[in-house]
Amino acid sequence: MIYEFRTYDLTPGSVPEVMKRFGDAYEKRKELSELAAFFYTEIGPLNQILHIWPYSDTKEREKVRAEAVNSGVWPPKISDYILSQHVEIMVPWTFSPQLKPGNYGPYYEMRSYICKPGTIKDTQERWLTKYKERTSLSPMSGVFSVDIGTALKIVHIWPYQDLKQRSTIRNKAATEEIWPPSGGKTNFFSQQNKILLPAPFSPMQ
Repeated sequence: MIYEFRTYDLTPGSVPEVMKRFGDAYEKRKELSELAAFFYTEIGPLNQILHIWPYSDTKEREKVRAEAVNSGVWPPKISDYILSQHVEIMVPWTFSPQLKPGNYGPYYEMRSYICKPGTIKDTQERWLTKYKERTSLSPMSGVFSVDIGTALKIVHIWPYQDLKQRSTIRNKAATEEIWPPSGGKTNFFSQQNKILLPAPFSPMQ
């Protein structure tokens, strides 16, 4: 299983129109393969959307994308609003949940870390020791390593009912030394986060 993360930076104020056009086109596109999720940024880099597509492997991705273009219904007519596009192929960690349709949020925190060379395996082992404790406080949507794209990057996504719940759970996890796992921060060059909200047509809400 792989996940294609497609991040687009858009012209200011264009997110509602882009989501409308994307949603309209998606009605036909999903006959070939369905989204895992579609988000837009609420906190962090503004005027940004993220759509996540699951595939069994890169061959299926190539096949489906070619069929979508040949069908004439894809891509959606949003190119006039796009300032930049960034695509990464992610592989879920062995203990990561799959991205499945459902009501989990509506607030999603996406945290992206750039690891020092040779430290991803150590990070996985440290996180695994604390995973059950941390997810007893709130679920994780998924954790991934970049296979094609930004080298040494890992991404994890956490849903919350609201920002107050996020703060409460994160404070509890830190106070009780549940999360982050001990010593793990030394493995990272950089850390970023953003708060995302789902589009009306996103399978994950």
